[in-house]
Amino acid sequence: MSSITTRQAVLSDLDALALLFDGYRQFYGRTSDVVAARAFLLERFNHGESVIFLALDDDVPLGFTQLYPSFSSVSMARIFVLNDLYVSEQARRRGVASKLLAAATEFAKEVAAVRVTLSTATTNKTAQALYHSSGWTRDEQFLVYHFAILPK
Repeated sequence: MSSITTRQAVLSDLDALALLFDGYRQFYGRTSDVVAARAFLLERFNHGESVIFLALDDDVPLGFTQLYPSFSSVSMARIFVLNDLYVSEQARRRGVASKLLAAATEFAKEVAAVRVTLSTATTNKTAQALYHSSGWTRDEQFLVYHFAILPK
């Protein structure tokens, strides 16, 4: 019987991650572009700009989550933004996302971060239920604003 495991991704996981990342982007309505997905992830690896966790069933990649490091000025401490969480369609409802969330928060604790933050679409009720059941709390204190920088 196989079991789902999670581990921090390494550069040799890049091709598998690129396929998952491309699926993630398609989930959010973007056109498939595995080459660009691979290049984007390679830049994150090369510059140490993110930490990625990979979920596997034996050696089959099932999903990933990507953390971006940041800091809280008020707390004067490290925080992480959990920007991406994706589980392939055929692996959903098997606890993969929960295991990825646990790996991400455990990593954050190990490096003495004070918080992991994420956002999700207001319509993504499935994700919201998962976050709530995993102990995450919805921010009721702050509103989030964005300023789009359009390409020239």
